[in-house]
Amino acid sequence: MSEPLTMLAAALPLAAGWTVHSLRLRRRIEAARRDPLSGLWTREPFEERARRSLESGHRAVVVIDLDGFKQINDTYGHAVGDAVIAATGQRLERWSLNNGGVAARLGGDEFAAVVSVYSLADLHWAMDQLAEELRAPVEFEDHVLWVGFSAGVVRTHRCSRAANLSRLMRCADEVMYGAKQTGGGWMAAGGNATPAYRTVNGRRDGRRGTSVHQSTERGTR
Repeated sequence: MSEPLTMLAAALPLAAGWTVHSLRLRRRIEAARRDPLSGLWTREPFEERARRSLESGHRAVVVIDLDGFKQINDTYGHAVGDAVIAATGQRLERWSLNNGGVAARLGGDEFAAVVSVYSLADLHWAMDQLAEELRAPVEFEDHVLWVGFSAGVVRTHRCSRAANLSRLMRCADEVMYGAKQTGGGWMAAGGNATPAYRTVNGRRDGRRGTSVHQSTERGTR
């Protein structure tokens, strides 16, 4: 065998080994950027992907909070609470991917997503699908739990300033609290106030953005 071929033959196992090592390293890095309980992205990688998604336009930002999660932990224990978070993560991941988006667990029982929405009809369809996903019972050992949720959603053109992610998430968070105050389900910023889609304003004390006020559309609980 000629010297160049000999050198190539010697290098091939090294190259293959480096490729395998690189793939494993990449998987470890990606795993570290995902929440181990829910399987969703953590805040930083979510925000990177969400900002890129917003550049395409026709997007909706959703902030979700589970209702009564503390009581579930206190009553049934943290193992059951962990099962609720894991189930919510799986459902939210599936829903966001089906709607051309990305989802994250922000911490505790708070989640967020950015999804593709081209019209008000798209928004209602997507959010009703999310409600159906999250309304499904969570089964863990001998427990069957129905977990409520509150969600606020804002389409990119509904925020009064440039559609940057921080601003949109603050808007969605405020609307989410409006939904929570009036019994849960989802609300969307903007639109006319009617008996079915009534106006609600509100925000938890101590959070940023308390001066922001949005009219809201009431959606399916």
